[in-house]
Amino acid sequence: MRLRHLSLAAALVIVAACSGAGSTASPTVPAASASIGAQRIEVTLTDAFEMEPAVMSVKTGQPVTFVVTNTGAIQHEFYVGDEAAQDAHEQEMMSGGMAMDEPDGIVLKPGETKELTHTFTTAGASIAGCHEAGHYAAGMKASITVADQG
Repeated sequence: MRLRHLSLAAALVIVAACSGAGSTASPTVPAASASIGAQRIEVTLTDAFEMEPAVMSVKTGQPVTFVVTNTGAIQHEFYVGDEAAQDAHEQEMMSGGMAMDEPDGIVLKPGETKELTHTFTTAGASIAGCHEAGHYAAGMKASITVADQG
């Protein structure tokens, strides 16, 4: 008889725990709220030396994940920086620098999709450019307007 009461008591404890009765735990936060404030921009690179969209807007201090797809048949690059950074990177590439992934840029083979996450710290104008030989000079770039949070 005593074993039967213990079993019944154990069952009641389990039922109460599963029903959440008396629970003081916080509700689960949806996964989406963890990314509140983050921005995703899908970008397409083409063999017509275009980046789509050609104009993007972001905010300072907000992480931006660029989801970049090379829809072309040749290799392309997606490099983020102001005009001075673009000029320096172009010179590096023209002097035999090797295209490789780095904190501000990614290289994409034909048909490849990669992500680059960047947080802009100052408001103003920035650029995304492709510095494969002759691509940037042919106009393969997009303008990025960076606005203050507010």
